[in-house]
Amino acid sequence: MGPGRRLDVPVGDLSLIRGIWEVRVRKYRQRQKKEKERIEKSALPKIDQQWQYRIYCKSLKNTERNLLHHYLERSTLTSKIQPCTESEQQDHKDQQDEKDPDQSKLVFQLDGDQWMDFPRELQWMTYLKEWHISRTKIGRLPDYLPLFTQLSVLEIPKNAIAELPPEIGKLTGLRELNVSYNRLSKVPPELGDCENLERLELTGNQNLFELPFELSSLKQLVHLDIAENRFVSIPICALRMSRLQLLDMSNNSLTDLPQDMDRLEQLVTLLIHKNNLTYLPHCLTQISTLRMIVVSGDELNCIPTKLCRNPDIKFIRLYDNRGNAEKKKKEEEKRRDKKKRRWNQPRKEEVKKDSGEKEFIEAYIDSLKDRDTIPEATTKVSISCLL
Repeated sequence: MGPGRRLDVPVGDLSLIRGIWEVRVRKYRQRQKKEKERIEKSALPKIDQQWQYRIYCKSLKNTERNLLHHYLERSTLTSKIQPCTESEQQDHKDQQDEKDPDQSKLVFQLDGDQWMDFPRELQWMTYLKEWHISRTKIGRLPDYLPLFTQLSVLEIPKNAIAELPPEIGKLTGLRELNVSYNRLSKVPPELGDCENLERLELTGNQNLFELPFELSSLKQLVHLDIAENRFVSIPICALRMSRLQLLDMSNNSLTDLPQDMDRLEQLVTLLIHKNNLTYLPHCLTQISTLRMIVVSGDELNCIPTKLCRNPDIKFIRLYDNRGNAEKKKKEEEKRRDKKKRRWNQPRKEEVKKDSGEKEFIEAYIDSLKDRDTIPEATTKVSISCLL
């Protein structure tokens, strides 16, 4: 074909070509997913784990090896219980608790800033039911976390964890998750697969400003604590958690509340103090289970009368009592300058301050629950003195 000749190429519908490629990409991803599931179900990972375990045992001393074997023997004893009726299971559990209270509650604890990573021997203790890890310098969760299928409590507050792995969605037996005072900036949508989750705490991550819509599937959740973050509105997924009883969104950047908050038909406690709210929506009066509301009264100027006059609801207004607004702005500017100067340093002092204030507020609110009457307005002078 000579250089001067022209070639007419028929051009079809681009949308048709795009549709063909999307189908191919979808099929390719489905094949990848099936292959991944096949590898997970195969015996190869288990064989590899067994060999790694044998290699690791050779590096241990006799006392350490015997202790590890003892832990593993306890796990095999709990897994060999024969199926029985619910009453028999309860009787067996009561007898077991009387003989050995720790037998039915296998817990792993780790504390101290000398820890930079998880201990290597933890990967063999897949029978553990609870992790309690705090005040360490650990920055990420281990790759073998999905192997802990019996895990029901994962408490990892006050560490340096920057993200939750998508594999956390495989912990379908998880009931409590506490990742407060870490460095999270997002939550994986796979967390919505933990449908048995009852308590979720994400306090004080400061870079967290949204939750994925997939968390709407957490229908068993009764306690959601996302205080001390950067939320400007209540997440949509939170309004679809039908069994939610406590919602803590204090110390965020809320300016208003959604008009459909009455979707939370079982809400008992609503903590929204230390925000920028100027009014409360009338829909709160439609929540018949509501028993306590805690707000900041500095800028609040519109409140439904039914909330204040209802004897069944403890309506608590907190006032900062820090002087005029200019002084407050100067303090905030100084605080921001300090954060900028030490942005790459550990937040030890800041974490202690924030958690201490939160613990004080929680203790104060608990003390109000048993009172028949409460003061019309409450100041936080005692908090500033405490800090």
